Order: sequence, then structure tokens, then C-alpha cells
Amino acid sequence: MKFESGTAYEVVPLEQLIELIIDHRGKTPKKLGGDFTDKGVPVISAIHIKNGQIQWDERERYVSGEMFERWMPIKLQIDDVLLTSEAPLGETALVPSDEDLVLSQRLFAIRCKKEILDPTYFKYFLTSPGGQKILSDRASGSTVMGIRQAELVKIAVPHPDIQVQRVVGKILLSIDEKIQSNIQLSKTLEDIAQTIFKSWFIDFDPVKAKMAGEKPVGMDDATAALFPDSMEDSELGLKPKGWEIESLFDFGLEIESGSRPKGGVKGIVSGVPSIGAESINGLGVFEFSKTKYISEEFYEKMNKGKPKDFDVLLYKDGGKPGEFKPRVGMFGLGFPFERCAVNEHVFLLRATKLGQPFMYFWVCLERTLDILRNRGIKAAIPGINQQDVGTIPVLFPGKEILDKFDEICFPYIQLILTLASESLELTKLRDSLLPRLISGELQIPEEMLAS
Repeated sequence: MKFESGTAYEVVPLEQLIELIIDHRGKTPKKLGGDFTDKGVPVISAIHIKNGQIQWDERERYVSGEMFERWMPIKLQIDDVLLTSEAPLGETALVPSDEDLVLSQRLFAIRCKKEILDPTYFKYFLTSPGGQKILSDRASGSTVMGIRQAELVKIAVPHPDIQVQRVVGKILLSIDEKIQSNIQLSKTLEDIAQTIFKSWFIDFDPVKAKMAGEKPVGMDDATAALFPDSMEDSELGLKPKGWEIESLFDFGLEIESGSRPKGGVKGIVSGVPSIGAESINGLGVFEFSKTKYISEEFYEKMNKGKPKDFDVLLYKDGGKPGEFKPRVGMFGLGFPFERCAVNEHVFLLRATKLGQPFMYFWVCLERTLDILRNRGIKAAIPGINQQDVGTIPVLFPGKEILDKFDEICFPYIQLILTLASESLELTKLRDSLLPRLISGELQIPEEMLAS
């Protein structure tokens, strides 16, 4: 039997390659006589499975130890393959350890017979174009497409020799591990820059140190001399003496927004990428799966909405009535694209008198986002305009301090964006290798199999 996408390998029904499937469809704590708790055993849901990883950045929930025992009579084990069964269908991850974990609804945990099916290989098969098509073909549903266990066990899995499976899994996993390493390093670099920003401009640590007759920690004498040694009252509370409160407009703020071609972008599958609010997730973070495109002709006619290096991107409208959730990002140095546009839901912010790194971190402040949220929900259609953004109050410490902050933090931002570009290239490499390795089109060298 051959694989539907034309693999060189024989295929085997999944049910012959696995020990079991844990399926908790319809199981909830209330049906088990309890509820979620603030601490205890973590509960993993479909929303936590993203881009091949378990990501805990949304809705952390727990259950008690007693509830865990009722909920999980069969415990998860390291290298169980997690698969979202619906909304969305087909996201995968590996269970990272034998630590207690609760499997929630809309998730399968598949335990491979490891002597004949390598879990890492199987995970990548499920994420390959061929694997995604097989899942989709066996899915059903009137409003939300999902796959039932009875259909899942019937899917045909390309089945090369186990050593081939292990090498394929290692190749693809090594690429993903490098991507994850880049992400972690980028987060560390951003945390360092944010820590400096908060210390200088929010907590005023250098000023407080000088007020106490001490030398600011980790700061050379020339930089320390730029900071005052006293505080004064202001509309924002206590601030360093001499620092002014001004608006973004006072720093020559330029605001641009993009546009959408007549008839929208539906059906346009190539051309120039158009960045929408749904793709903006932070500094050097971009959701590529949501990329849309505009034609070359439309792009050439645009006189605004073309990002430049280190533009601050701000989601400006949308959401439910009475709700507005601004999101901030920064791209540059060819990331995410050598050229692109933004659509009508995104502002590009430039304030050269202020410095792009400072402006990025200032706009990211929770108090700044609160200002934008409050202004956004007052509109008939939730969102903010240029006046709302330009009148954001900014504590201005003086050009010399801002220049010093840029000097210190720009290298971090540049490296973050360089790492993001590298990860993009690695993602393209992985996505190119994935179907070819899974199908057997790209053969594994004998020396790799022997090692």
C-alpha cells in the first residue's frame, strides 16, 4: 500500500503502530464532581499547542491532586504525541517529561510502540502537508471540523525502517531546537533591554542612587552624570527633576497606516506581503501563517504604509463593541520580509527625536496600553486614531540620556531581529525538508543511519 501523497515507503494503519490513545472528549472537572483550581496539576488544552510546542502563555489552569487521579487514570508519559482534534485540527507537540499533566478536551495523546514508530518522526509526519491532508480528509463536522478517534486510528502512516524514522526525527528536531534557542535568546535580550528601560525611566534607579549619595549600579561616571540627583511632583507622579512631560507629537511623530485594495485580499496568494494586526506579536515576532498579500501594482501605487527598519507597529482598530486590545510590534533589517506593506488596521510610528527603541518600550508600558484601550473603547467602532496615539504623554529625560539608551539597547534589538531572520530561514529549510524526508524523496545517507 502506498501513501496518498506518493511516498516511497510502505504505509501502515496507525492502529497497528500505537499502544493506546488517551481521548478525553467531553470530560470536564464539573462532570467529575469538582472544578479548576488556582494551583495544583497543570491542565493542557488545545490552545496550548502551537507551532509544534507546548506554550503556556494563555489561560493557565490547574486541578487538585484528587481531581487529577480521577481525571487521569492513565497518566501521560514522556514522548506521548499530542494532537489537537479540532479548533484547530492538526496541531502537535511531544509531552516533554513524565511529570503530572492533565489532558483536557480537544486533545489526543498518542502513545507509539517505540520499537516500530518513533514519536518524533510521527509528530513531524502529522505536521507535514501529507499528514495534514490525511487528517483533514478524515475530519467531519457541520460548524467545526474535527477528527474522531475511530477515524484517527485508520490514517495511513509512511513506515520506513525505525532507524530511518529516528534520523528523520533528529534532523527536523535539530532545526526546531535551533529555532527555539533563537527565540529564547531573543527573549533574554529583550528582557535585558526592558530591564534597563524600566530602571532608568520608570523606577528612576540612577536618580535614587544619587539622591542616596551612592553610585548608580553598573553605570560609568559619564552616564551617571547625565541623571539628576533629585525628584519633583508631576501629573505622572514623582519624576526626576528637569525631565519634561510631553506628547509623542512633540517629538515629530510620523504616523502612517496602510490600505486594502478594492475587493480585499481574498484569493490573492502571491505578490507583496501585507501585514495585519493579527500578525503583530512583539519585537521580532511574526505570525507567518496569517500572512496575506497585495498585488505588485497596488503596492507600487501606495505612498504610505510601507514599513521602514525599526518602525513601531501598533494595532489600531477592531474587536467587539466596548473592547479594544492594542498590540505592539517592531520589525526591521529584512524581517519579516525584505519589502512589505501594512493594511488599514495598523499604524507605523516613527519619532526620530525620541528614538525608536525608547518609543517601542514606552508604548509597550501597561499604563500606555491602558490609555490606548480607554480611548479605543469610546469609539463607535472600537479603535484609535492618530490623535489618540500622538497625544500619549511621554516623560522626556533629555537627548543625551536617550542617545545613551539607544547606544546600549540598539545592538540588542538588531541582534533580536537578526535572530528572527535566521529563524525564518531555518523555518523555510525545515518546511522544505519535511515533506521530502517523510515521503522518502530525500534519502538518508548510509553513514547517518550507521552513526
